[in-house]
Amino acid sequence: MRREGAVELVVARESSGARLDRFVAEALGVSRSESQRWIGRRQVTINGAEREASARLREGERIVVIPEGPSQSRALPDADVRFEILHVDDAIVVVNKPAGLVVHPSRGHERGTLVNGLLSLGLFRLGEVPEDDASHMRPGIVHRLDKGTSGVMVVARSAEAREALKAQFQAHSIERAYRALVVGDAKACTFSTLHGRSPRDRLKFTTRVARGRPAITHVRVLTRLSGATHVECTLETGRTHQIRVHLSESGTPVLGDPLYGGKVRDPRVRAVSETLGHQALHARVLGFVHPATGARMRFEAEPPADFLAALEALS
Repeated sequence: MRREGAVELVVARESSGARLDRFVAEALGVSRSESQRWIGRRQVTINGAEREASARLREGERIVVIPEGPSQSRALPDADVRFEILHVDDAIVVVNKPAGLVVHPSRGHERGTLVNGLLSLGLFRLGEVPEDDASHMRPGIVHRLDKGTSGVMVVARSAEAREALKAQFQAHSIERAYRALVVGDAKACTFSTLHGRSPRDRLKFTTRVARGRPAITHVRVLTRLSGATHVECTLETGRTHQIRVHLSESGTPVLGDPLYGGKVRDPRVRAVSETLGHQALHARVLGFVHPATGARMRFEAEPPADFLAALEALS
């Protein structure tokens, strides 16, 4: 619980070795991002000295915290944003995001995003919006879908739910399955690579790095099409652009991908891609443990009409 004024905590034996940010978050019932914000603003000391959020604690140390109220999101409500709500309760909102909708405000997209739409529906309690570690414009966002990707997303409605969901994503325990139309003859396979930002183009990511984070994608062929393939991709990890990078660098880029797709030689496939106007990638399945009840939840959303039209045109 957040309190006014300074709060003094003493590190018990069972907390010896814990990180400072995690200890403060658990002791005061706030999110780790909230405790990290306090630490970064020099509102937390260990035996009178300022330390980093990652500092390891010792039994008997005295932690003094000057807590403050949660920061309010600077994102503005926008009732014109359209999306489907699949589920809502006190802890989470599950939505089916359409292709073309940006998830959260950023430079060039201050309005008209999923976050703006959620705010317009009153799904966040003003003044208690769970913030992203690095921004006041991403309340409740624990994972993202690219602008051109459609499908199922979960958004947290409380700081506690946000931290619990983040932990599941970090542990790679989330079930995620995508449908994609790819250019060329894709093969069933598993990609297990490193993943990092491209040294040649800062907008792109690549597997061709000496150092990076592990990325694992399983690909299953659903239908072989005329000059294309309909595939299902399941994720063990969730790196930025992971599916798009793996499929592109294997020679079968996602149809309509403006960043990784390249030039399409087959005129029929190229025409379908131009009509679609975005990458043919859809997050069909999302499964996770409910952050409050502990119940296993699983949501599905079939690909949208333009995806299905592209599939039909290539059949």
